[in-house]
Amino acid sequence: MLTLTMRPYAGDADLEAIANLINTCEAVDQLDEGTSVSELQQQFDEPSLDKSRDIRLWKDADSQLVGMGRLWIPPTGEVIDGFLWFRVLPTARGGDLERQIVAWAEGRMREVSQERGVQVKLRSGSRANQSDSPSKALGDRIALLESCGFIADRYFFTMEQSLSLPIPEFQLPDGFTIRQIRSNEDAEAWIELFNQSFIDHWNHHDLTVESYKHWLTDPDYKPELDLAAVAADGTFAAFCHCDISPEDNKRSGRNEGWISTLGTRRGFRRKGLARAMLLAGMQRLKVAGVDTARLGVDSENPSGAGQLYESVGFRKVYTQIMYVKDM
Repeated sequence: MLTLTMRPYAGDADLEAIANLINTCEAVDQLDEGTSVSELQQQFDEPSLDKSRDIRLWKDADSQLVGMGRLWIPPTGEVIDGFLWFRVLPTARGGDLERQIVAWAEGRMREVSQERGVQVKLRSGSRANQSDSPSKALGDRIALLESCGFIADRYFFTMEQSLSLPIPEFQLPDGFTIRQIRSNEDAEAWIELFNQSFIDHWNHHDLTVESYKHWLTDPDYKPELDLAAVAADGTFAAFCHCDISPEDNKRSGRNEGWISTLGTRRGFRRKGLARAMLLAGMQRLKVAGVDTARLGVDSENPSGAGQLYESVGFRKVYTQIMYVKDM
């Protein structure tokens, strides 16, 4: 039996060991979730992350890092959902460590409930088990979550489309134009657009200007891939934000970009803006030199986004399951 010690995150000195843990897991699990020290640093510097309370590390008797857990806890909400992401070294799986990580997350969410006086839930995800999975890690993760009292709550599809074929020209409704986001200058308008576009979607939590400005500091952020549809009166009506990660592509051996955020503000829907923005984003990705576009979509998206994506050629690659446990 492993002798384990849990401790808080100690800062940048821990980043290399965490990256090594994640990449060792990735070599076995093959989930396209490898990382680097610089990528971890960017993630951990997100303003809403309380690094001293929302990251925990587990070491064995030889001081080797064998497990970690990270919680993302929205800063506001009538019900607070804590999202648990965790990794355990393949050689340390199947014992008590995974349950210790879940127990820590449950305890942290109870603290949040007491401090804020709100109801809390704990969430965690797993890719759906697949017959061609390179390891049995997916089945083990699902079995663990279910044995800890989590239930499957929502399903999300990752979809992709080759950009080798011609992309149809987008057509904007009369009175609308597309332009690039002007970073900090447009930050408040972008945040308002984001929150108004997704306020009626599943598990929405308002995004803050501080978090958005942090995203803009990502070294891979490209303004030419950040687009908005603007109405004649200057209102931001729809948007499409795309990402290309050179480090992800180097690790995977693929050449792909992501339609990371696509949305239409309430009051501007059913005008063809979402389709126009999607096609515009795909065109920008193609010009940037990637071969494939990927995106994620809620299987129960209320605006019918899945049908839109299928209509322009996107096809499902895999399914992600979101599990939930009431606290």
